[in-house]
This record gives sequence, structure tokens and C-alpha cells, in this order.
Amino acid sequence: MTVTNAPVRADLAATDDIGWAVRLLAATPTHEHRDPQLLRRWARAADDFGAALAPVACEARIVERDGGLELGLLARYTSRPPTVELYTDTIDLAERVVDARGWRDWYPPGSVRAAALAHEAVHVHLHHGPAKAALKRALGHTALRLGRLRVPGHVAGAEEVAAHAYARTVCGLGRSPLLLTAALAAEAEGTPTPPPARDARREN
Repeated sequence: MTVTNAPVRADLAATDDIGWAVRLLAATPTHEHRDPQLLRRWARAADDFGAALAPVACEARIVERDGGLELGLLARYTSRPPTVELYTDTIDLAERVVDARGWRDWYPPGSVRAAALAHEAVHVHLHHGPAKAALKRALGHTALRLGRLRVPGHVAGAEEVAAHAYARTVCGLGRSPLLLTAALAAEAEGTPTPPPARDARREN
């Protein structure tokens, strides 16, 4: 789960989940000059696809480590061997950002880690199963047409949108993790969010 590029601004939540999905696609190489309405259609299709996926177990090895803030990552899936890396420093910062922005109703305690794991579980699922082809069909993008033969095309970034929608749905979040990754990107460009008051009381 990559931290989404976003401007430093206080009204990040004013953009809805599909709006953030469109921004993710627009910022993905190969989409620089795409029609915004086409990007919105793909974003909606990928979001619907991810939200409708049945729950999948993460069968990859799970490793927790620091270093995510330097990499701009909450979590990452690597296929050789199948491993999900959860970056505890970024997850901890995300929890503080949730408190600082008043988003706790959308992201309950512990849900950042759960969403990151769910997000990567879908990447595992799409990497190894038939769901990747199903996502291509859902997007309706044609790479090649020969008479009646149509070859579905790959839409860069769509899998990421689907994974965020899946995590939002299975973790019962009020908003997509895309909003939170945008807030983390804004955090990286601005003044760091201080620890919440309960942490300060624990230290005294």
C-alpha cells in the first residue's frame, strides 16, 4: 500500500473515495493525457470490483518492520517468496494522523494495520488467481480488437484502487484507505503530527 501523492491541505476529506481513486489513476504513468471521464469510469469499476470481492485469507508470510516512512509505504507484497511486509512506523504515524484529523469514526483503533493487511491480501489474490482477468473484464478496456475478438487491456493503477476498496469493505471502514494515504503524503510534506494526548499521559 503506497502513500498517495497529495497537496498539503486541511480539506482532504472533501474529496470522496472515487475522487481519490481518479487522482491515483491520473498520477499513474500512461494515464497522463487520459480523458478524466474515462479515468472516473475505470475508478468506479475498480472500486465496485474490489468492494464486491469475497473475503480472502492472506496466505503469504507476514513480516513487520520499520523503514516504511523512508520508502513511503504502509505495506508491500513481494512474490518471491510470497511475503507481506507491514511497516510499523508508518502504521503508527497513520494512527496518529487519524486522531489528529478527527477521523476515528472512519478508522477505528487497529483498523490501519488490518486494512493494510487486507489490501496486500488482495494483491496476493490477484497475482495468483483468475481474479486478475476478471478485473480486466470489469474495467472494459480493450487492448486489441480483431473482428469480434476483443483482448481486455491492463489499466495501470486499477488493481490498487480495487485493493483499497476491498480493504474498506472487509474492514468496515467509513472511508477508503486512499484518503488516509493522501493524508500521510500531506504529513510528509508538512509539520509532523504530534503524538495523541493519551500517549503523552502514558509517558508521565
